[in-house]
Amino acid sequence: MKRLPDPPQKTDGAWIGLHTRRDGNRTWHWSLPGVEFNESGTRWSKRQPDDQGGNENCVWLKGDKWHDAHCDDDDEQKCICYNETTQTYHVSDEKMTWFQAQRYCREHHTDLISGLTQLQEFRPNRQSMETLWIGLFRDAWMWSDGSSSSFRQFKTDKVILIKENKTWDEALNYCREKHQDLISIINPDQQRWVQERAMDADTPFVWVGMRYTCTLRLWFWVSGHLVCYDNWAPDKKTENRDMAAAMDRGGGMWFAKADNSTFNFICTL
Repeated sequence: MKRLPDPPQKTDGAWIGLHTRRDGNRTWHWSLPGVEFNESGTRWSKRQPDDQGGNENCVWLKGDKWHDAHCDDDDEQKCICYNETTQTYHVSDEKMTWFQAQRYCREHHTDLISGLTQLQEFRPNRQSMETLWIGLFRDAWMWSDGSSSSFRQFKTDKVILIKENKTWDEALNYCREKHQDLISIINPDQQRWVQERAMDADTPFVWVGMRYTCTLRLWFWVSGHLVCYDNWAPDKKTENRDMAAAMDRGGGMWFAKADNSTFNFICTL
């Protein structure tokens, strides 16, 4: 992938050609950019993929068969990483979600194992039928030129979990002084990435950049984004004064909390 030339001065950002499909249909991709998914070359287990719950977008391997699963499933798996420099494969020692596995492989090797060629080369050093994450995933994103590139540079590198216990106002001030702002979550994809970061928090909840105003009787993002998406836990959207939104570290649901409570928080960079 080529780096963009330096943008004009005083520019906050620039549009790129990545957008969601209008029909909402999801397509399969390999995590490693440049490896194309071929529908005729698959190794699905019997009755797979079954997409239980309509949200099984990642894949683990058992033996040589594929099974679709929730990317942030509580039933975490080990993963297979590919190292392009040494042309070798590595199985992680720890179990993790698919998103954590992708980040782990990219930080320590090259990426999650991707494509039939790599899967054929991979030879596990164990006889057990272990379940292992591979680099196959699906989503509804597409590039405007029609290409099927799997490259996604969502803002996992643009958010940071601050492991300090602060009230909501203190968290907001901290983010604006040292980074950019408290995080706003405006679609399911951002929810998944932020939820992944929240799992590493030291507190049961993490502050996000939403609070309630009694004057207008509504919840709003302090960044100015419209509230077009939400992930409130059932019956937890309390509409009282001095309330702010916090994400549950474990499940990613949103809860209304007194803004003088102290939690970790997530800033945008």
